[in-house]
Amino acid sequence: MTKIVTGTLVIVVRLLVLAAPSALPQKGRPSLTKKENSVYAELEKAPSKARARRNPLETDPNAVVAGAKLFALHCAECHGEMAEGGRKAPSLLADPVQNATPGTLFWILTNGVVRRGMPVWSKLPEPQRWQIVRYLKSLTPAGGSPQ
Repeated sequence: MTKIVTGTLVIVVRLLVLAAPSALPQKGRPSLTKKENSVYAELEKAPSKARARRNPLETDPNAVVAGAKLFALHCAECHGEMAEGGRKAPSLLADPVQNATPGTLFWILTNGVVRRGMPVWSKLPEPQRWQIVRYLKSLTPAGGSPQ
């Protein structure tokens, strides 16, 4: 009987370890593999001065709509119509992007990620780049509420 109880206990412990909440992705959020996470490493390269920049259009109610139009025109081809990502570019609904500061996103837009295929958008007028940032920050993250 001791062998049965011990064997059952081992099975129960293994099941608990497998089902531990920390081992599962958060509800509704895809877990990022190491390779996918490295796609977002460019966000960490933004200088502190750039990260600290505030979006001057943060309270402009028209900025989200204008940003959505600009996103559809310039970004959706690679990042997907709903910013969900695609074969060419990562999801912009992922936590690393949604948790990035507006200044960081503006910096990425301005400088691009050329080695990964994202063009430099510095020729796009600054207000339009801020509108895209405003749109991105208005999106509902993968499993959360809009920021």
